[in-house]
Amino acid sequence: MSSTPSTTPLPIGREGWRAEIGATLRLSWPLAAANLLQMLTYAIDVIFIARLGEDQLAASALAIALFGLVLWALSGLTGAVAAVAAAELGERAPALRPVRRSVRMALWLSVFSGVAGIGLCLLLGPLMRVTGQEPQIIAMALEYNTLLVLSLVPMLFNNVLRSFVSTLGRPIFATAITASGIFVNALANYAFIFGNFGAPELGLKGAAVATIITTFTTLAAYIVAIRIDRRLHRYHIFGRWWSPDWQRLWHITRVGTPIALTITAEAGIFGAAAFLMGNIGATQLAAHTVALQIAALAFQVPFGVGQAATIRVGYFYGARDPEGMKRAGWSAIVIGTGFMAITALAMIIAPEYLLAIYIDPWDPKNAPLVGFALTYIVIAAAFQLFDGMQAVAAGALRGLQDTRIPMWIAAFAYWVPGIGTALVLGFATPLEGVGIWIGLATGLIVAAALLGWRWHRREALGLTLRPASR
Repeated sequence: MSSTPSTTPLPIGREGWRAEIGATLRLSWPLAAANLLQMLTYAIDVIFIARLGEDQLAASALAIALFGLVLWALSGLTGAVAAVAAAELGERAPALRPVRRSVRMALWLSVFSGVAGIGLCLLLGPLMRVTGQEPQIIAMALEYNTLLVLSLVPMLFNNVLRSFVSTLGRPIFATAITASGIFVNALANYAFIFGNFGAPELGLKGAAVATIITTFTTLAAYIVAIRIDRRLHRYHIFGRWWSPDWQRLWHITRVGTPIALTITAEAGIFGAAAFLMGNIGATQLAAHTVALQIAALAFQVPFGVGQAATIRVGYFYGARDPEGMKRAGWSAIVIGTGFMAITALAMIIAPEYLLAIYIDPWDPKNAPLVGFALTYIVIAAAFQLFDGMQAVAAGALRGLQDTRIPMWIAAFAYWVPGIGTALVLGFATPLEGVGIWIGLATGLIVAAALLGWRWHRREALGLTLRPASR
């Protein structure tokens, strides 16, 4: 079939830099907004659970630490369908059958990997006991976790469907559905944690029930949106769901596994930094947590731009258009780093107002914490550009389905110069927490440099050469 504006979600041909920047922005902002809204969804859980008490909040935090890491990694694995489907669209839009089969196999992969992920999450008990957590905290965390894991597979379904609608040019659906999920989550927490609206009062377990309800509501919303939208419905992605395509399943797994391991390596260094901070002092750990939340909030935008870069570059990769790949990748890198330049400036000019999102920086009792946090935010401002660049460059390389070497780059950057610098400066010098943050910055700078170099050398390395159609 020939491609037309009504059937092809991504522009065809050599439109030029201005058109590419516009297309990237149109795809990026709904994805970035959805990422920010997802963070707000998690914040809603914390707000409600905190009203139960410190023990419940601590128990949920321990469960979420493991569950969140598993979910994030498996979302990277199953989200590889975006790169695969974008390349199929670029090669032969509208590519109804190839895209349908790719999405179907990504949903299958969500089941396989999700079941394995549940098994990992159920190791929470031994992990808490080994790390010396208090018995009452362990008991509450296990009770919460046993229900929470039931949401893992449908969350991965949602991730695949979000990738599908975004690749097909409907990223606004992801934004709208995530925003709606916030209200569902708040109402469900209010009902099941405290026994309102005639619901049973379940305490901490009610928060897990709210997550399950929100996840399935979100899944239903994606199914309805795909059904009523003509462009999306014509792919019939739920048709013949039982029919396997093992070669395609293996291809998505091969592309997505390094992404999952990259995410694990990156998340691991920030988790390790928290433990290192805990060895220095509770106040510095608290300041680290707040400052890192601000940096994470800013990161959601280049992360969304990186997701858009995967789709845009993937489209031109499928079309075997090196100039299109070049424009798509560099446009996204400029947009992502440009935004981070703005956030870096905000961190330098008005750090107190950013801190005010989480704590009262003008309250005298918070003075020690604020003093440390302001120092960490200045360091965060220094590595904002590099954080944005590494995120978008990694996304652009994923569009070329180049994930294995970037995985090794991330593992090296974060765990050799990154954590190595943090250990030396944090514990062998008087810098302490500042030294640990310099280590985090070092890891991001090295990752940005190496990933940026690989993207720059993509043609010389043969990364732009797409194999024959499967």
